[in-house]
Amino acid sequence: MALDFDSARLPNPHLTEAHEAWRTQLRRFVDTEIAPFADAWDEAGSIPAGLWPKAAAVGLLGLGYPEEFGGTSEGIDSWYHWIVAEELARFAVGGVNASLMVHGIGLPPVLNWGSETMKQAVAPPVLAGEKHIALGITEPGGGSDVAALTTTAVRDGDHYVVNGSKTYITGGLRADWISTAVRTGGEGHGGVSMLLIPTDAEGFSRTPLDRKMGWWASDTATLYFDNVRVPVDNLIGGENQGFRVIMTNFNGERMGMAAAMEALGRVCLEEAVQWAQERRTFGKRLADHQVIRHKIAQMKQRLNATQAYLRACYEAIEAGSANPGDIALLKVQASETLEFCAREAMQVLGGIGYLRGNRVERIYREVRVNAIGGGSEEIMRDLAARQYAL
Repeated sequence: MALDFDSARLPNPHLTEAHEAWRTQLRRFVDTEIAPFADAWDEAGSIPAGLWPKAAAVGLLGLGYPEEFGGTSEGIDSWYHWIVAEELARFAVGGVNASLMVHGIGLPPVLNWGSETMKQAVAPPVLAGEKHIALGITEPGGGSDVAALTTTAVRDGDHYVVNGSKTYITGGLRADWISTAVRTGGEGHGGVSMLLIPTDAEGFSRTPLDRKMGWWASDTATLYFDNVRVPVDNLIGGENQGFRVIMTNFNGERMGMAAAMEALGRVCLEEAVQWAQERRTFGKRLADHQVIRHKIAQMKQRLNATQAYLRACYEAIEAGSANPGDIALLKVQASETLEFCAREAMQVLGGIGYLRGNRVERIYREVRVNAIGGGSEEIMRDLAARQYAL
């Protein structure tokens, strides 16, 4: 049996014919509408606006969201989302996925905590691919320490006046709304609120961050708020209750990132195996050298462990007993596995792996953004230790 992307996936007894039908449908869309162009989009630094409506039409953007807003929620479970992460990893251009699916971190705060009026105004056009929403948490002076954010929102009658800035905001250049963390109260997490800020508001501006190591196709921005007036009705959740909104949003983001990282590791494995079977050195295939076989075996070993961990966390989510500490450490496990697989695949490929235009080279450059974004490895370990009451 060939050791490729699909065969390197451990059996999952939770997958049904409906799940596999979704995989087939999504793979057909990806192979037709994304994969042939993804490398060129990455080099160009952006993806075409027409991709969002196409992704909406195939059911990708609305997966798991309420049907009243144009989504598909009935019968949708965690395994559908795992399949999305896998299929969007196969072409290995992380910036495409980051921009295309950024509503996955920007929209849930609105749907879970926003008013009905807010949901009706925002969710339908976003899920149809007609409008865009991003999440604004990280600031120039700090990222993971959310409780220390300094962007302020001061109450003035029926408006908040917002001042400050956000940076490293995925989808920030294209977004029509930003689900934004602001300080409405005193120091610490008890003074944080979430506010939906329209990007056409007076005093709002943004600039691109375009010299990135990876994720070139993802528009990444710094956002500026200069006396931006936002209606009080745009509050997401209660005033000074934003920290809870932010924290409940992180688990879904980290699960998606972990699933994508494991799948990217399988891409590295597939590339290494294919090259090892084709390339000949010292009169035999690379695959016939013990040192190369051991590299591949170690990659598979770590991928197996990460897949099993993913499945355990998804099972806990489905059972309603998810542990944020376990999810945090899963993200660490996945980023370490991805880093190992990218390095070993690069060693197997040798010089050809160092040339632009192949999946391993691109994944190798994108390892660090995965290990940092959504919560760095160091923060994730500390979060887990606190969850375990150490």
